Amino acid sequence: MKREEVLMEALPYIQQFHGQTIVIKLGGHAMVDEEVLMNAIKDAILLHYVGMRVVLVHGGGPEITEKMKALGKEPKFVGGLRI
Repeated sequence: MKREEVLMEALPYIQQFHGQTIVIKLGGHAMVDEEVLMNAIKDAILLHYVGMRVVLVHGGGPEITEKMKALGKEPKFVGGLRI
């Protein structure tokens, strides 16, 4: 997709969400993959440039699992949620 096409497709959303606060949650796995993290940061910067207030919230799933195992506890998940 060409840059012009991307911008034309995005324009209604840019107009709709201009001045709004956008919350982006980066999962813990995104935090350990530098390419994913950098792409998310670039996207957040673009959203800021087009007039949105961006809040980045980071996850910590892998770190929590690692710490639990170090403490001798086995993480449990139900429906994809840690319990």
